[in-house]
Amino acid sequence: MTVDTRVMSNPVEWLHAIRDGAEYWLPLLLCVLLLAMVYLLWRTIQLMPRVTPAKTETSTSRVTWSDVAGVEEAKEELREVSDFLRDPDRFERLGARVPKGILFYGPPGTGKTMLAKALANESGARFYSQSAAAFVEMFAGLGAARIRKLFDEARKHAPSIVFIDELDAVGAARTGHGFNREQDQTLNQLLVELDGFAPSDQVVVMAASNRLQDLDPALLRPGRFDRQVHVAPPDVAGREAILRVHTRGKPLAADVDLERVARQTSGLTGADLANVANEAAINAGRHELQHIRMSDFDVAMERVVAGLQQRKVVTEKEKRILAYHEAGHAVMSHLMGDTMPVQKATIVSRGQALGYTLNMPSEDRYMHTREELIDMMKIYLAGRAAEQIVFGRVTNGAANDLERVTELARSMVFEYGMSEGVVSRTMRADNYALSEETKRVRDSEQARLTDGAFQEALRLLSKHRAPLDRVAAALLEKETLLQEELEAILGDVEPESRASETVGVVRAMPRRAE
Repeated sequence: MTVDTRVMSNPVEWLHAIRDGAEYWLPLLLCVLLLAMVYLLWRTIQLMPRVTPAKTETSTSRVTWSDVAGVEEAKEELREVSDFLRDPDRFERLGARVPKGILFYGPPGTGKTMLAKALANESGARFYSQSAAAFVEMFAGLGAARIRKLFDEARKHAPSIVFIDELDAVGAARTGHGFNREQDQTLNQLLVELDGFAPSDQVVVMAASNRLQDLDPALLRPGRFDRQVHVAPPDVAGREAILRVHTRGKPLAADVDLERVARQTSGLTGADLANVANEAAINAGRHELQHIRMSDFDVAMERVVAGLQQRKVVTEKEKRILAYHEAGHAVMSHLMGDTMPVQKATIVSRGQALGYTLNMPSEDRYMHTREELIDMMKIYLAGRAAEQIVFGRVTNGAANDLERVTELARSMVFEYGMSEGVVSRTMRADNYALSEETKRVRDSEQARLTDGAFQEALRLLSKHRAPLDRVAAALLEKETLLQEELEAILGDVEPESRASETVGVVRAMPRRAE
């Protein structure tokens, strides 16, 4: 094609030239567009997640009943399932069928996945493990396809166990508004698969969730997840058993007392205790020791509960405020008797805390009187009260204490019926629509509890100003006071708790001065 340059200055002639040359450049443009579309389609297929089968348990990661401790009730629930998968004829002769689904629920780190693995290995069943999050994708129908493939594989290799971790990622309650059609479709496919088991399939579905209240009701009805097993944090005997599992094979010194460690770790989960055992071993290795000492466990417990020690530079004025703040907590803990016995007080910073007082109950108890809960609020508020008494003003160091007191007062008013004005019903907004008057009463009852506890803390610490000064002076000198040292300083101070005979102690975490 040749173009006369003399016509280029005329726009009309220019357009005519382009039109006349279309037979040359238009096919080329169409070819380029077609190649671009083919390339984009190929890249999309390459990036699309594959529908892959779930991973199976291998012999290198076998978990048996002896590796799972602190959850004896849950283990008993699962033993008969193991027996059924090993010898189904014994139960089928009586018309019994294996449970279709078993749902573990409870706080994170309590051993839900370990229980599923132990059941699979003890029963000899093939173990298919998959996270529920892997079922939910942006591509329509992919999650449902993954579920179908997973259950097809399980049926082919029966007896088998399908374990779905974090079930709430796919099993959250449906809203009915169609906002998440892909997740709803995936959940529907899971429900269809749970209903499709024949008694002879010998396939058990196990799932774990930290939020039972968020699951769709259709998942929880009988015939789908027949059994719901609560896996709670272990009691003192369970904690000791867990520690023995995680210290198996570790060289322990003669002074290590795992029973004492168990008593001092109330409220910790199995994962927390595994971390304690590992941190103790790391601390011993850091000092090039041949055995793990009790002091290594003390350091490990402190690190797990309170965080890593920090080297923050504080002024002498701040250090004195910190000393009185933590002394207030320690003295009030002593005055409140056995409500929250103090384990340690320090003005050495750990984690986000500039200083903290560590309270560890010596035994697990689960019921709490109103008077006992009020005593706990006094202990939480004693740091701020000490600041007010000694310095005439307060700091922002009590932020964590105030959060704990607010949450405790909220539970007493909203859930426990322990306010002064309302003692026979809860006042949660999710139960019914609250009137403005009810909300006002609820807020005023919370304020009455917290402000009353603070005024009582001021009164008691003012009365016992001398012991408060002694503890603060000792903290300024030594920076850390253990339980025995605090008892020596406060031995002549009589407790003044109104909770004559307590029936419960909540888990007490370190309070931080920020």
